[in-house]
This record gives sequence, C-alpha cells and structure tokens, in this order.
Amino acid sequence: MIGFAIRRLAALVLTLLAASIVVFLALELLPGDAAQLLLGTEVRPDTLAALRSQLGLDRPAPVRYLEWIGGLAVGDLGISQVYRVPIWEMVRDRLAVSLPLAILAFVLSTLIALPFGIAAAIRRGRVTDVLVMGFAQIGLAIPNFWFGILLILLFAVQLGWVGAGGFPGWQDGLWPGLQALILPALALALSEAAILSRMVRASMLETLGEDYVRTARAKGLSARRIVVGHALGNAMIPIATLMGLQFAFLVAGAVIVENVFYLPGLGRLLLQAIFERDLILVRDLVLLLSGFVVMLSFLVDIAYGVIDPRLRRSGG
Repeated sequence: MIGFAIRRLAALVLTLLAASIVVFLALELLPGDAAQLLLGTEVRPDTLAALRSQLGLDRPAPVRYLEWIGGLAVGDLGISQVYRVPIWEMVRDRLAVSLPLAILAFVLSTLIALPFGIAAAIRRGRVTDVLVMGFAQIGLAIPNFWFGILLILLFAVQLGWVGAGGFPGWQDGLWPGLQALILPALALALSEAAILSRMVRASMLETLGEDYVRTARAKGLSARRIVVGHALGNAMIPIATLMGLQFAFLVAGAVIVENVFYLPGLGRLLLQAIFERDLILVRDLVLLLSGFVVMLSFLVDIAYGVIDPRLRRSGG
C-alpha cells in the first residue's frame, strides 16, 4: 500500500508541475502588458517602468516562474496586482461561499442519483428505467447556467420564494445563507446527478448479474435484502470513485453558475481577475483549483486502493 501511495503522490506532484507550467506560459503568451493595462495608455514611461519593476515584469520569465513556484511551496500566494491585498485572504473569504455551494450541490446530486439509478437498475426495461434514463439525457443536455436562469425565473421572479442572486453572508445566519445557495446548488447538481444516476444504474446492473446475487435469489431472499445487503455494497466501489471526482469538479467548475447568481465565490473572483488582467491572481486561482481537483483525485485513488487490493497489486 505504501508503494502504491508513493506512486500516486509522485504522479500528483508531476501533474501539478505540468499544470503550473501550462498556466504560466498561457498567461505569458497573452497579448498586452499587465502594467500598461493597470495604468492606462496615457501613463508616463518612468511610471510604467516603476510599476513593471514593482510587479517583477522586468525580470526574465523563467526567474518569475521559479519565484512564483517557490512562493507557493511555502504558502505565499503573493499580492493581488489590482486589489493590493494578500491573495490568500481573498481566497479564504471566497472559499466560505464556494465550498458550501459545492457541498450542497454534491448532497443534492447524490440524493437524486442514488435512488434513481438503483430504481432504474431494478426495473430495467420498464417505465421507471425509461424515465430515469430520460432524466439523465435531459440533465446532460441542459447547460447548468441555463438551468440556473430557468430556476431564477421560476422560483425568484414568478414565485418569489428566494432571491434572484447575491449572498447575504454567514454572519446573518445559516438559513439565509442556505436560501441564497439552494438555487445555484440545484443548477450545479442537475448534470452531476444525471451522470451519477447512469453510473449507479450500470454498476448495479453489473452487480445484480453476479453469481452470488443469483445464489441469493435461489435461496429465496427478498429483493430488498438482495439489493441492500448484497449488491449495493459492491456496486458502490466505482460509484464512490466517481462521486469523489464529482465533488472536485463542483468546486472548480462553478465559475459560470456563481456569476449567474452573483455569488462572491472563487469562480466569480477568477472571472473578475481575468477581466481586470490581474495575472498573479488568475494564475494562483487556476492552479489552486487545478490542485484541488488533482488532490481529490489522489485521495480517491488511495481510497480505491484500500477498498480494492487488486489495484495495488497491478501497480494501479
């Protein structure tokens, strides 16, 4: 198990290094000068040169990359070029919105997908199966930002049950905060629930076809006992892997939904940083979100290796 974990950890480090190089080069190749954009076109040359020196833009790109990576290695995310505050403080404040949003969307997608997928597998080829697969197709076809707009029109504009957007802050209490997150969480959960329900159905069908399940049926066990006591536990191994990856993508993939609902999360901060050409903030946020996905993938692999020893023996 130790060797398996070391191999996975080495892959994680290499992936993060590759991602950091891609992010840095992508921003370096963008046209225009960050200092020029911050000061405007009418700025004096000496003022522009002073700001370039302050931002480190006058140093070679490899030196700036190594300084950036060295700072990240010790937890120093740097100072925002536009807001002039430590980036870690901005990330910490925005995580207080993005992380609960991802957790709520994850819970909703799981609560929808598990019973739907199990019901479709048990009633394969029947009306329930057709309805669940139809729901899955619709969930995959509808973009989450468009579904979010529909939710706003129905529940905020027409019914007036919740606000159309914004976030009051957790200092106003748990319930107002959850009310502000429920619609964006539903918008995020739809496509994830569609994917997960298909996976649950496929995994359950495979498990229900195993010899030990047929043996349980021959012994006269009830359908509920067969599903809950025999099939579901084994079917959950690949399902749990997908669920772990889905949570990572819910945190990293909420950029558009957060902007639709005007939520002050990491996604909205990233879009603002792109518009304002705050390159330090952009590359820190992109790498942090990428690192979050890679780290959760690593944890999922380790958990999978613990559950299934065959993966460890094969070298994974």
